[in-house]
Amino acid sequence: MKYAAITERLAHLGGAKWELHIEAKARRARGEPILSLSIGEPDLPPPPEVIAAARESMDAGRLGYSNGRGEAPLLEALARRYSRRTGREITPRQFVAFPGTQTTLYAVLTTLVGPGDEVIVGDPLYATYEGLIAATGASAVMVPLKPEHGFRLQPADVAAAITPATRLLFLNTPHNPTGAMLRPEEIAGLGALARQHDLWILSDEVYEELTFGNTPFVSPFDSADLAERVVCAASISKSHALPGFRSGWCVGPEDFTARLLPVAETMLFGNQPFIADATALAVSAPSPIAPQMAQAFSRRAQILHRMLDGRAGLRVNQPEAGMFALVDVRATGLSGIEFAWSLLDQERLAVMPGESFGAALAGWLRLGLTVPDDMVAEAARRILRLAERVREAA
Repeated sequence: MKYAAITERLAHLGGAKWELHIEAKARRARGEPILSLSIGEPDLPPPPEVIAAARESMDAGRLGYSNGRGEAPLLEALARRYSRRTGREITPRQFVAFPGTQTTLYAVLTTLVGPGDEVIVGDPLYATYEGLIAATGASAVMVPLKPEHGFRLQPADVAAAITPATRLLFLNTPHNPTGAMLRPEEIAGLGALARQHDLWILSDEVYEELTFGNTPFVSPFDSADLAERVVCAASISKSHALPGFRSGWCVGPEDFTARLLPVAETMLFGNQPFIADATALAVSAPSPIAPQMAQAFSRRAQILHRMLDGRAGLRVNQPEAGMFALVDVRATGLSGIEFAWSLLDQERLAVMPGESFGAALAGWLRLGLTVPDDMVAEAARRILRLAERVREAA
């Protein structure tokens, strides 16, 4: 039997990157006491008023079909939010609502690029980005994000990667897995390249509200001279601790959303109205729980740094936002994959190998910061024990 070409493009870009996480879950289900820091699922409860809004909406009968773009109250709330953020008028017709950021990114990329096109993206990158790009038939052009630049995408490196086939620059700020945040001058430099080469900019901003306070969040969409070529994607999954709601959106030029809409309608003809109503409430003001989450994640990253950095050859990258920290284990002589599997087998600790997020993180680990402080400290002790054993055996 024959299959569509997309199945070949995605054949090696699926769940294999999450193999260790999946195995750890299976072991926990069998009763093993696995300590898991492998994914980023907020450990605080969501705002009760958002849950109440969804419940009240369901009780009011908001259970029918929606439309392809999204419910009017949500689109209007988003327009007010982004108008405040940018300082210019953003209209409801500049948005399309989706079930989560992942679906949003798939639809946006499908609208903007196709076979023969190139998409420039930083390496490391979120584990699904390669598949999202490959699904369109476009090619991902990886630009290394270097530790000496704080894992931030540098305009000079992007300029060297641009070819006549380049169509889109894929940004993620704040960044997963590094926690890096682009600076205004970097956004300006990347924007200048986009104007010079007539490129789209797609910016995944799902961690916008989970910053640690020292560095302000900056978006390319907020620059009026870039607005005609920038599309932003976000959701309430992280900011409001509601990953299961699957409620996201994109914002961009009106001409773009008009072209996106038929693509969106072939995927899901309208979000659930009761979830849209709850999301409208959620985005109408800053998240009431995001500052508390950011404070906790920052504190836990500092715990890892204090307990591990400089010991047994380990190095800890200090994130500026998000819910992850990176540990460099290259001095042990093991790859990130080898070290992570040894942690699971010998220390019953589940973390993600850096290789799941690109070649630039070979020899690193990504640790989720969404467990209590004492568990983060215990994870650090287990990592240090393994690192010391490996170095003693070398």
